[in-house]
Amino acid sequence: MTGRILVIDDEPAIRRLVRGALERAGWTAGEAASAGEGLTAARREGCELVLLDLGLPDRDGLELVALLKAMDRAVIVLTARDATAEKVAALDLGADDYVVKPFDTDELLARIRTALRHRSGQAGAGAALAVGDVVIDLVNRRVLRGGEEVRLTRKEYAVLAELARHPGRVVTHAMLLRAAWGEAHVTDVEYLRVAMRGLRLKLDPDPADPALLRNEPGVGYRLLV
Repeated sequence: MTGRILVIDDEPAIRRLVRGALERAGWTAGEAASAGEGLTAARREGCELVLLDLGLPDRDGLELVALLKAMDRAVIVLTARDATAEKVAALDLGADDYVVKPFDTDELLARIRTALRHRSGQAGAGAALAVGDVVIDLVNRRVLRGGEEVRLTRKEYAVLAELARHPGRVVTHAMLLRAAWGEAHVTDVEYLRVAMRGLRLKLDPDPADPALLRNEPGVGYRLLV
């Protein structure tokens, strides 16, 4: 695994820990201790992905998410803030994932790999996505399970298609509701729950213990890849 990752965090111990893990995994890592340093490093040095703390000394990290996405950087928020509202805000602003401190290093590396796969695959987002025995063909609007076509309702397909456009990434309730029902229904979470129940019954081997469609409580859903 190659590429450059920037760690923006005001805690030197966290930067050292994360940098060491990244370099052992084959990435090149850069560091910044503040929002200002981080934005400068992201512009000048270039990077594929930024690990972003929210509690920075000079600026709230949430303000950086949209700025970094505008530079075409993948962003994973890495923070001690665990409030649902903070997670939703970061993801709605475009963050690719959200990891709460203290964190498991192996899980963080897995999240990074997923975000980078999503980033590299965006240019070919029209291709079919295979997850286990489920194939989601966004071009032809078809879903197969075990080689057999699965009949989905229009809303079920719209929800699944939005998840398939962001494989492995948490997609917030508002994003899914907007994609399937429109702007007027971004708070109607019960609509989404009904569609997800239908999708799990049709696609997950065990709907009671879903292996394909994971709920992120209070935040949204993730298509596991």
